[in-house]
Amino acid sequence: MSTGTSQVKGKGKGKLYGVGLGPGDPNLMTVAAVKAIAAADVVAYHSARHGRSIARSIAAEHLREDHIEERLMYPLTVETTDHPGGYRGALNDFYEEAAARLAAHLDAGRTVAVLAEGDPLFYGSYQHMHKRLADRYDTTVIPGVTSVSAAAARLGEPLCEAEEVLTIIPGTLSEDELTARLAGTDSAVVMKLGRTFPTVKRALERAGRLDDARYVERAFMAGERTAKLDEVDPESVPYFSVAVLPSRVDQEPPVRERGEVVVVGTGPAGAPWLTPESRGALVNADVLVGYTTYLDRVPELRPGQIRHGSDNKVESERAEFALDLARRGRKVAVVSGGDPGVFAMATAVLEVACEPEYADVPVRVLPGVTAANAAAAAAGAPLGHDYATISLSDRLKPWDVIEARLRAAAGADLVIALYNPGSKSRTHQVAAARDLLLELRSPETPVVVARDVGGPEQSVRVLTLKTLDPSEVDMRTLLLVGSSQTQAVERADGRTIAWTPRRYG
Repeated sequence: MSTGTSQVKGKGKGKLYGVGLGPGDPNLMTVAAVKAIAAADVVAYHSARHGRSIARSIAAEHLREDHIEERLMYPLTVETTDHPGGYRGALNDFYEEAAARLAAHLDAGRTVAVLAEGDPLFYGSYQHMHKRLADRYDTTVIPGVTSVSAAAARLGEPLCEAEEVLTIIPGTLSEDELTARLAGTDSAVVMKLGRTFPTVKRALERAGRLDDARYVERAFMAGERTAKLDEVDPESVPYFSVAVLPSRVDQEPPVRERGEVVVVGTGPAGAPWLTPESRGALVNADVLVGYTTYLDRVPELRPGQIRHGSDNKVESERAEFALDLARRGRKVAVVSGGDPGVFAMATAVLEVACEPEYADVPVRVLPGVTAANAAAAAAGAPLGHDYATISLSDRLKPWDVIEARLRAAAGADLVIALYNPGSKSRTHQVAAARDLLLELRSPETPVVVARDVGGPEQSVRVLTLKTLDPSEVDMRTLLLVGSSQTQAVERADGRTIAWTPRRYG
């Protein structure tokens, strides 16, 4: 067989071909596909209950009178059936029966070519035959041009470029799942439209990608159509159509009268901690603004984005800069570590946004995984009951306020998450907080010391309040001080986990 095919060796007498026919135009069939059909004794193809087969129509000119044709007719085309196993059960029975018919030919020594639109192993019917037969018979799969490649060709736009990520999505997913996946990728193709089109369109709009979306119907087939997706009548959309988000490399940002500011929480470390919604906001932004350390955590999501990094002590200036860009039509993502509403940039942005000159600039805040939750998960479940969150930084509030809050939280027997415990310029706070808590808590109280959670230098230890060494705590560390109920248990693997029961007393 020609190169470009994949082979699976089996033990049966006949040979099985899975033949990719391309998107519809017979001229897009490969030479290998034509040769496989010519070599076959049996040509099999799937069809709907009306009996017509798109696959057969593509390959029609290569069929001979002496070919044995096996029409594999689906018993149903919608997900309603009285089969005891439901829709999936009915299809499984059909695939088993179809595979048995083909196996009979293979056992008789005949060569069988199963025709498949597009590529045989890409959302194709052939794959169900392959899974049931390829381990028993000598099998060759001949790839074909997919509908994805055909759609990009008909649009005449690059599908993905450089480091862009292409995501293939079935339109049958739920709207929430579609939204998350569309928001979190660079380029995308949504398959299986038809009745799913309204849901896909809403998901594209929710993901902020509707303006970019293109529509391709029956690429390289009769009745071909391309259009901007938001201009397509939902009632006119057939199953053989796709939605495409092409490459955005070199794409100019649209001209807007008014932009927006989205405050994005990146979680405690890098990309793995980003929610799909946050990633979508970062991908869609014209400008990224933030503390340089946090900006460095965000990979280059698409060429052409502008980045403005600054020091961590100019939060108000950073917020004003972002709002001013949005007022001039830019979509701006203010990048914040952890959750932007927990000792981070959300309050700084909202405070400036409430000034009269920025009152009409749209502002959204997207949550992220905050350091306390990340540290707690790494240590077990020390935040399993009521807890308080306190920053030990006295740069923005006096130490006597911090001290009063520590006493109140300790007196209420709350687990305490201590943010910003120390830095190069602040060295006494951890020791002062430990000594204060020792007045009110048992020296054996479990303390989680979590450093660089999610990062390359992650270290999570469970100590006691009396053994907490302030010299080992820096700005990248978060402390979780247990309540009277918090347990620390060493397990069989040598790891000590901390957890706070949900029942009290």
